[in-house]
Amino acid sequence: MTAYAAADFARDAVVSRETLARFETWRGLLEKWQARINLVGPDTLADFWLRHALDSVQVLDAAPIESRLWADLGSGAGFPGLAAALAAQDRGRGVEIHLIESNQKKAAFLREAVRATGAPAVVRAARIEEIAGETFDVVTARAFAPLTRLFECADSLWKEDTVGVFLKGKEVEAELANAAESWRFRFDLRPSRSAGDGRVARIEGLARHDRDAARAR
Repeated sequence: MTAYAAADFARDAVVSRETLARFETWRGLLEKWQARINLVGPDTLADFWLRHALDSVQVLDAAPIESRLWADLGSGAGFPGLAAALAAQDRGRGVEIHLIESNQKKAAFLREAVRATGAPAVVRAARIEEIAGETFDVVTARAFAPLTRLFECADSLWKEDTVGVFLKGKEVEAELANAAESWRFRFDLRPSRSAGDGRVARIEGLARHDRDAARAR
């Protein structure tokens, strides 16, 4: 089977030649830095275009077109936040994506990747608790935590009309059921374009059950 290549990504993600070059710059940096710090699973680096790039840009299609301020939790090597920023720039969507990464070495990589690609992104080398109270239009994450834990982290960044877009695996339905014990939310699941058992979970109306009870008293 032919490997999924840059040209396949450009076609499927509908990005320009210039934006594809920015993704290639990012990929080159990732290969260089991976030799010094563990940014992604070593066995996944060769599958950058499908497993990382295409997988990540899916969040852009699930987010409201009018959304402007994004928070990407546990950005690591930039997935999905940096990929979404580059694709949004290509489509003329005026976003500012905050890449939140507490690991200082990974944050340093992200700063270099943002500088080299010119992505509309801001690197926040901080724990999520340190930016609690700031609110965003969209919150994203990939391979960060099960949904119950993810909701606990995202709650402090959430406003009434915030939308969460989370890249999840085959366990997502069980995660949704577990999260529903403590949280109220609406959700929509979309099939992943990059992984057969993956799902893109869009979350709206997030609120704790105990907070609802407190308001009712």
